[in-house]
Amino acid sequence: MSRYPAGLPIGAGWLDAPSTAPVYFPYDGSVVAEAPVGDAALARQALDVAVDCRDQVGRLPSHVRRAALQGALSAVSEQRDAFVDLLVLETGKPLVDCRVEIDRTLLTLQTSAEEVARLHGETVPLDLLPSGDGLMGFWVRKPIGVVIGITGFNYPLLLASHKLAPALAAGCPVIIKPAPQTPLATLWLVHLMREALGAAGAPAEAVQLVTGGVDVGSTLTTDSRIGVVSFTGSAAVGHQIARDAAPTKVLLELGSNSALVIAEDADLDAAADAVVRGGYYASGQACISVQRVIAVDPVRAAFLDKLHQRLESVVVGDPRDERTRVSALIDSRSTARVDDWISEALTAGATLAYPTEANPGEPLGPTVLLDVPYGQLAWDEEIFGPVIAIRSVPDVATAFRAVNESRYGLHASVFTSSLETAFAAIDQLDVGGVVINEVPGFRSDVMPYGGVKDSGTGREGPRFAIEELTTTRMAIIRPTPKHS
Repeated sequence: MSRYPAGLPIGAGWLDAPSTAPVYFPYDGSVVAEAPVGDAALARQALDVAVDCRDQVGRLPSHVRRAALQGALSAVSEQRDAFVDLLVLETGKPLVDCRVEIDRTLLTLQTSAEEVARLHGETVPLDLLPSGDGLMGFWVRKPIGVVIGITGFNYPLLLASHKLAPALAAGCPVIIKPAPQTPLATLWLVHLMREALGAAGAPAEAVQLVTGGVDVGSTLTTDSRIGVVSFTGSAAVGHQIARDAAPTKVLLELGSNSALVIAEDADLDAAADAVVRGGYYASGQACISVQRVIAVDPVRAAFLDKLHQRLESVVVGDPRDERTRVSALIDSRSTARVDDWISEALTAGATLAYPTEANPGEPLGPTVLLDVPYGQLAWDEEIFGPVIAIRSVPDVATAFRAVNESRYGLHASVFTSSLETAFAAIDQLDVGGVVINEVPGFRSDVMPYGGVKDSGTGREGPRFAIEELTTTRMAIIRPTPKHS
């Protein structure tokens, strides 16, 4: 592809990769492009370069870091439509979702550039004890060092921007490892960022990218010279990275089985709209998409009727079509897994409420399961497909307990007309974000985003990621030496 040089962006230039692998269009299996595939040796080389330029990048003036991010923002913005087309091809996500992804990426670059001006410390009143009389104290924030960013396949450009841009804003060299299925948009983003770094007078090697498999990931995350690993992906892989990387700091944005609660006083039309919008965007391949719907008994029947009316309008098909809302999952293995989980739930006693029968040969369409028993993967784990599971409970208090009876805790939403219920949800739900009268998948890229329990540690969003990627350094000064 002519959008960027051949090979991998390692060091100040691009190095030949030992091999290539095809990137497939998930919808029809056609080859989009051949992508470079790195290895452990290239990963070690990238690490050596990052460590060597760590001090230089950490001392870059604020105006240089901001200019580099602003330059990247301008370059990506100029290629917005081309990025959208590429994202559709390599992810298979519907066109509408890829447009959202590029717009959110632009916001992440913009707000990261703005946060450079807000990176500062504070004074501390050291004389609260007599021993501090005459002392001046203040703290500053210093870059944590080399950042390793590992991203998932579902939002490759956006997830990469949430690693790359805050790292540069903080003054940290960063190495990104994209998912093997979706490296193309990230390679292009890195190329544009390196060009922007050079134009701003900063070293291009502040941003590097290495593709590859488990050997590359292990090499990047277990090196004792790195400052932090920032990983977005499955809980199982995130936990393994945390164990292997210890004692290095690890930021984990992991999965969830996000819940949407429908109270008795909810606007049922709005709730039904939200379940369709929030359950099937990105073909359900989003960690905060609606998976569990928990409705109180008095509204169950009316809600299901409204939901069924809306499901008929969800267009399944070619992701390049403006009308499409659900398309093929990332690969056949993912599709087979989702099918298996649905079959297991039905065998265990769940009911298939929608569709009434499968359509062989077509992408998996919007699916609704009723009364999935506890212990079934379709309820307990992250299904990562266009499937929602609905259960009813006697009251909101029981619904809140059902939300919390999960090893995950990323986002949850509650539909209600009661401020009392809304504030109870904010107080009681054990999740990273509580959303009232909107989908749990709502995320503004400037807010603190992250989970609790097995949904991860740390927070993203430029301001909050920059805090994670810097350390406080305390300065204690006695202007006049003290004599005993």
